[in-house]
Amino acid sequence: MGYYKIGRSVFVSLLMVLSASFVPSLSMVLMTSRVLAQTVDARKAEADRLLNQGGQQYHEGQFKAALLSWNQALQIYRQINDRAGISSTVGNLGLIYIFLADYKKAIEFFDESLAIAKEFGDLTLEGAALVNLGIAYDKLGKHKQAIKFYQQGLIIFKEIGSQTGEGRALTNLGIAYSSLGDYAKAIEFFQQSLAIAKEIGDRGGVGAALGNLGSAYNSVGDYQKAIDLFQQRLVIAKEIGHRADESSVLSDLGNAYYFLRDYQKAINLFQQSLVIVKEIGDRAGVGDALGNLGNIYNSLGEYKKAIDFYQQSLVIAKEIGNPYAEGGVLTNMGLVYNSLEDYKKAIELHKQSLVLFKEIGNRDAEGSALNNLGLALFKSKNFVEAEKVLKYGVEVRKSQRSRLGNQNNLKISIFERQANIYSTLQQVLIAQNKTDAALEVAESGRARAFVDLLTSRLSPNGDIYSATEPTIDQIKQIAKAQNSTLVQYSIIGKEFKVADKPQTIESELYIWVIKPTGEVTFRKADLKPLWQKENTTLYDLVTTSRQSIGARGTNFRGIDVSFNPDAPKATNKLKRLHELLIEPIADLLPKNPNARVTFIPQRSLFLVPFPALQDANGKYLIEKHTILTSPSIQVLQLTHEKRQQIGKQLIQGNNMLIVGNPIMPKIPPKIGEPPQQLTPLPGAEREAKAIAQLFKTQALIGNQATETTVTQRLPQARLIHLATHGIFDDFQGLNSGIALTPSSENEGGDGLLTAGEILDLKLSAELVVLSACDTGRGEITGDGVIGLSRSWISAGVPSVLVSLWSVPDAPTAELMTEFYQNLQNNPDKATALRQAMLTTMKQHPNPVDWAAFTLIGEAE
Repeated sequence: MGYYKIGRSVFVSLLMVLSASFVPSLSMVLMTSRVLAQTVDARKAEADRLLNQGGQQYHEGQFKAALLSWNQALQIYRQINDRAGISSTVGNLGLIYIFLADYKKAIEFFDESLAIAKEFGDLTLEGAALVNLGIAYDKLGKHKQAIKFYQQGLIIFKEIGSQTGEGRALTNLGIAYSSLGDYAKAIEFFQQSLAIAKEIGDRGGVGAALGNLGSAYNSVGDYQKAIDLFQQRLVIAKEIGHRADESSVLSDLGNAYYFLRDYQKAINLFQQSLVIVKEIGDRAGVGDALGNLGNIYNSLGEYKKAIDFYQQSLVIAKEIGNPYAEGGVLTNMGLVYNSLEDYKKAIELHKQSLVLFKEIGNRDAEGSALNNLGLALFKSKNFVEAEKVLKYGVEVRKSQRSRLGNQNNLKISIFERQANIYSTLQQVLIAQNKTDAALEVAESGRARAFVDLLTSRLSPNGDIYSATEPTIDQIKQIAKAQNSTLVQYSIIGKEFKVADKPQTIESELYIWVIKPTGEVTFRKADLKPLWQKENTTLYDLVTTSRQSIGARGTNFRGIDVSFNPDAPKATNKLKRLHELLIEPIADLLPKNPNARVTFIPQRSLFLVPFPALQDANGKYLIEKHTILTSPSIQVLQLTHEKRQQIGKQLIQGNNMLIVGNPIMPKIPPKIGEPPQQLTPLPGAEREAKAIAQLFKTQALIGNQATETTVTQRLPQARLIHLATHGIFDDFQGLNSGIALTPSSENEGGDGLLTAGEILDLKLSAELVVLSACDTGRGEITGDGVIGLSRSWISAGVPSVLVSLWSVPDAPTAELMTEFYQNLQNNPDKATALRQAMLTTMKQHPNPVDWAAFTLIGEAE
């Protein structure tokens, strides 16, 4: 589901960066040719002519013609062994293959260009080749490798004093960090590039830097800042008379306003872009602009207009011979007919797009086409055919992920684009009453990158990158091994017309209960009344239920999640959640309160305080059950294996690491803002000292708890307790962190131990307790919550205790002390947490004081 958006702006900004500096520009080629043309060798003169001709064709956008010219030139240069000519030509050919998406071929050419540059001792060409290699690896998704090449190129350009080269290297570093989701660092590099472009008077470079900055702010949801930057870029594009760039930035602005749902402004901007590309004769640009307009009218529910624009765009795609664009338009038209409930026409169009995507070998687009076709077949009640198509689509998606090896971040990103097909297939199977098969699909459609990562780390060779999804029998075995009743949720969205506009809205909740005995039961909850009668959604209900008890979050580098004092204070929000999540399965849950129940949430349900859900009589769920959570059923199997691998060992003071109230670091509240020092936590200090006293050991307090000291002691610890500030980042989850005392300049360590840094550790602790704010939060994806809890488990910890909001200082200290006292008497961590909650509840009845913590992974 979801139509193809036309993203020319990103492509054009990259094209500017590449052509302006890293491929021999036309002027560079001409200069080379003047020097070389002094020879009387006719063959060499012909090669030079072809080299120049290719340069002219390249700058006119005739890439296939340029490829032919440069290949012919290269053949001659190789025959006469002209190393300088070969060097110029292979660099150019590498760029062409970048645009043809044959990145391995591009790398071959850039490698050769680099070797010749070193042979000649030409540092300018060497720097260019290094950055070109970085671009190719960036395109392959190997961003960290790309960064290494960019940094090598940057060093050379600084050494030779080439500010132009330096600026372009910085720009590409920013693009690479954007691809990694590290927008703070990306913005830093773009700002450096902008400063250089201003200093050397490169107006085109200034415009490119402003555009890249705008794209970065767009990515973090700061649309107004992005719009301001795009408008500055537009002024420069007009000033230098670069019409193609002007049309591109208008398209950028249109997309920004589209995200803000200001559709009329977006339409005006796309129409202005359309006028320009028509004027300059850019047929591909015309097709893109028409496609963007079609998308807008599709979003507005004006299907007739949308189809009209798509048909015009389709004519151009066929005319210029662009099968990918043609397939994209056919897909979008198919989705319009789907919304019009003309499923026969939709199926026909999706089949046509599928043929095209298969022909050009684009597996990502093929997977999307299979999902769209399967959805249309499902809506036409052809369940058998829909199941076949969607199962094949799942295999296509899996093949894409398997090629990514151990690139975990990329697997997470790609799975976000693939989640729909798993949801559609579940609906098809449930419609046929194949509930066990639907559970297998639900399980295979979550936490796949996490499971692959854990599997590879448990493997002796560390080389298993694609774990097999569990069958229904294996799922039953996991429930038995856990001795827990597993409750798996799956949120199902469907398209509805609201105010005559199509919207995908949370429609149903699928719930499976797997008992330790192997009995599996399926139930459903209807979510439509939430928005039809109560004017809310499941996501909003989860948010307001947290607000109703006073829960708040720390606002950091993302959306403002702070507590709203004007929010409704109705505790019945927790009861309403109980009605949806628990009542449909209440008769299936164990009657013994000491029996474990493990909830496997999805999306917004990761933020649900399950212990605080209330039944009709006001009784909290924690009073009835011993509760744990997990990102997926298979993760439970892997944490169990890790627990067995670690083995049992008595936890004593000498193998504990306890931290409380370090000297707080300075952290920027938002990207681009000055750092602010976090407030001290005297309650956390008292908590750490009390726990240390229980185990007859010493806690690291204040300036003792430096990041260096803590990091050095982590691998030896069996139990890790960190009582400090927690900071979550819901845009780039691996930037979430735990506050520690900043280390000295010699040691390094800024005082924020991030999830990304924890991910690379190898630990043997059986339990990590993050007694801090929001440590269970992060970037919520189809692969689970990307943040601190995931990183600790990935580092080898089978049980992690984290919080779901900004926890109050004093009650948390009491709860934690009680938890450890219970743990000394009973090694069952889930039972120890439940008893601590029940005890704390008596003194602090508001759930905000006792219900924030959740145990992820193993109970024992």
